[in-house]
Amino acid sequence: MNIPGVSAVLVLGLLLTASAAPIGDDLFQSVHYIDHAKVSATMIKGGQIVNDGSLVVLANRRGAGEVEYHDHTNHVFIMVEGEATFVTGGMMVGARRTKPDQMVATSIEGGEVHHLSKGDIITVPAKTPHWWKDVSTKTIAYYAINIASR
Repeated sequence: MNIPGVSAVLVLGLLLTASAAPIGDDLFQSVHYIDHAKVSATMIKGGQIVNDGSLVVLANRRGAGEVEYHDHTNHVFIMVEGEATFVTGGMMVGARRTKPDQMVATSIEGGEVHHLSKGDIITVPAKTPHWWKDVSTKTIAYYAINIASR
């Protein structure tokens, strides 16, 4: 995916999640420009690109993992490399609270199964279990736009 395409997708993600904050609340405080070299370098190792108020933008590289659940974090995931089976909703199995506003679990019973690959976008509202269940390509790379809600 080229940089103009990534920029357009990031803007789309922000628009899709703008309703996460009540009207009148600012989602973030500053203008952020991150050049393509820093974005590319961050994608290689994974990590934060922006952290400002209710907005966090991450570049992630990972394999399968535990189920996650966040009380106040809305996600937009933008796939840039690899393929994965991603499950949303359903009932968490073996859930345990790891932070005051977050839980993890070993698996999900039920839920909706999505096959994600390069170019796909999926949104996950707060209070929705989600799970990178299987990564057929061993690792995936994606941007995560996280918008905090109250």
